[in-house]
Amino acid sequence: MLVSVVICSYNRAAYIGGALDSLYHQTASKEDFEVIVVDNNSSDGTDQVFIQWRAANPDGHFYYATETQQGASFARNKGAQLSKADWLCFMDDDAIATQDYIQNIIRHIQNHPTVVGFGGKIIPKYIPSEPAWMSYYVSSLVGNFDYAPVACAFENGKYPIESNMILKKSAFELVGGFNEAIPGVVGTLRIGGEGKELFYKIIALGEKIYYDPSICVHHVVEVKKMTPEYMYRVASGIGRGERARTKAISQKAYTFKIVEYLFKLGAAVLLGIKYIFQLHPAKSWPIIQFRIDALKGLLNQ
Repeated sequence: MLVSVVICSYNRAAYIGGALDSLYHQTASKEDFEVIVVDNNSSDGTDQVFIQWRAANPDGHFYYATETQQGASFARNKGAQLSKADWLCFMDDDAIATQDYIQNIIRHIQNHPTVVGFGGKIIPKYIPSEPAWMSYYVSSLVGNFDYAPVACAFENGKYPIESNMILKKSAFELVGGFNEAIPGVVGTLRIGGEGKELFYKIIALGEKIYYDPSICVHHVVEVKKMTPEYMYRVASGIGRGERARTKAISQKAYTFKIVEYLFKLGAAVLLGIKYIFQLHPAKSWPIIQFRIDALKGLLNQ
């Protein structure tokens, strides 16, 4: 067994079956990977969904565990502790893996024997359809991620996204796994960026992190849930995560991050004006609001 796929799940009973189906019907042999679903205090019957799904799909190595400490970082760390493979793959509970997902992960590992971490493409699957106000610059909030058209190393501080990231277990353990002071979602509060903090620790060891677009998942996005309140929680959560990460480094690092966020807010205003002149006014304000909300999170407002 080469790969352990860890799925942190929190109240996604409607979608976890689809995620499991996509992994069950892989082109790779079921002996090459295992799947560990870590239920992080779900109250919507996720456990029963898994039990029923497993009864109907008995082959392969699919397991269910629980983590009562709320937060994705706690749940992902629990999954990593239970894993049996040399490589850890983290995928979301509302993601659908392409049929060659595991096969392409294994191919990447075999073709890059010295690499300890990499990630892949994430394509939003809007339900029912992409809203008119969505733009490339805001779509990152719903997981849209396509770093490059070909496999390559990440540059300029870029890194994989949590819902499609793969690491060598030894490297994951060396840096202490996910920082539980940046837990992800805790109730209605978000303190995000746990993946960024993890990869920055690995990069600090002198390692290169890679991107491979053939390692692809589709991420379900329910448009009706993308209310201003929801978008605020996501954007401000990014800022809160950066506040926690940079303050742990130094006050100077935190101050530099504030300056960076102010610069990004200015850039967002210019982009908003550009969309207005391009006759796409619906795309204008969400870009600016994104940067305002992220700054509020950074300032702990």
